[in-house]
Amino acid sequence: MKEDLRELYQQVILDHNKSPRNFKKIEEHNHFAEGYNPLCGDKIDVYVLIEDGIIKDISFQGSGCAISKASASLMSSLVKGKPVVEAEKLFEKFHDLITGKLDEENSLEELGKLAVFAGVKDFPARVKCASLAWHTMQSAIKSESSSVSTEEKI
Repeated sequence: MKEDLRELYQQVILDHNKSPRNFKKIEEHNHFAEGYNPLCGDKIDVYVLIEDGIIKDISFQGSGCAISKASASLMSSLVKGKPVVEAEKLFEKFHDLITGKLDEENSLEELGKLAVFAGVKDFPARVKCASLAWHTMQSAIKSESSSVSTEEKI
């Protein structure tokens, strides 16, 4: 990873861990899922309000490592106000980024702040930390299951 991206990565992760965005329970939610990463101990609840195919509001609560919390914070900030279809596409691109399946040179710019997670692919144990909130959001949106474990995903 380039040195400037590594420094930005550290700054963004620390900022979103220290002051996570949307870290609360929204009372008026119509979708919900809880996620758990047994490897790291991360636990997260994701609350989503969807109206007319749009994510009107999204929030999360829980505890976990800095990567997990920062990922949830960025995710919630980026998908709020977006169509569900767009949020799902963003999840796929993010997942491809952190698992090393994305052509970084052509795709980092379109991922915006999420590009700071590019280095996660070099630490396989951290992929689950970074993806937990995203898998949990996806489960909530699809109303598949109210409980998600990283041992079942990736």
